[in-house]
Amino acid sequence: MCTKKISGVFRAVSGSPHPKNFTSAIIAAAGMSVRFGMGTTKQMTHLCGVPLLVHTLRAFEETECIHEIILVVRKAEMPYWEDICRDYEITKVTKIIPGGYSRQDSVLNGLDAVSDKSKFVAISDGARCLITPEQITAVCRAAYKYKAATAAHRSTDTVKIADKKGFIDKTVDRDTIWLAGTPQVFKTKLYRAAAYTALKKGYTATDDNSLVENVKHPIRLVECGSQNIKITTFDDMAMAEGILRSRMSDPDLVDAALKLGLDMED
Repeated sequence: MCTKKISGVFRAVSGSPHPKNFTSAIIAAAGMSVRFGMGTTKQMTHLCGVPLLVHTLRAFEETECIHEIILVVRKAEMPYWEDICRDYEITKVTKIIPGGYSRQDSVLNGLDAVSDKSKFVAISDGARCLITPEQITAVCRAAYKYKAATAAHRSTDTVKIADKKGFIDKTVDRDTIWLAGTPQVFKTKLYRAAAYTALKKGYTATDDNSLVENVKHPIRLVECGSQNIKITTFDDMAMAEGILRSRMSDPDLVDAALKLGLDMED
């Protein structure tokens, strides 16, 4: 009994995954892909042989501390993704639901669909297809400890603040600049309170961190590297493919690549 109590204390301090930390992933993939510039949505476009969104789903599928995945997509694409999840054995997807008018609405739809057991929600863009299970775990561990954490990356560029006429107003200390990514992980009760507070007040935001910032809760930044890019335009696909193929030089990733359908001969 004493040993169990001690191990529990260590888990709490380190933010380690625990059976009680039932974590629901909400994957936002209901966008229209206006800037992508192709005849189909980017989440359906093939990247290294499989739909782009499959890479994202597979990363969350293989993350031990993720218990369920709520997939939010365009209503017209729901049957397609049901087939894809079955074909690629994405077993943690418990619900596929239609998105809303905006990303914020879509995530709220996903929040309403999580299990009653959910203690934490890990919200991610479907288009961030280069995220890894290790990075997802790192952000979740930080959230288990601090109640709110986000994937991010330190800026390597010098950042300028411009005035209204387009001239430099000031230079920001680069050491304080981070570029936010996803997943963004929060205690479910905290995020629900933040989301519905924003809905009530008509507050809109471009990411989920902003909703939690709006209720004055601190969020831990977790360095996840520069490769966790979001596919926005078709040009981003070439960069993503290059990163995926470069990872194949690691023998430990070959089996995972084959599962995803990467063409190792190209």
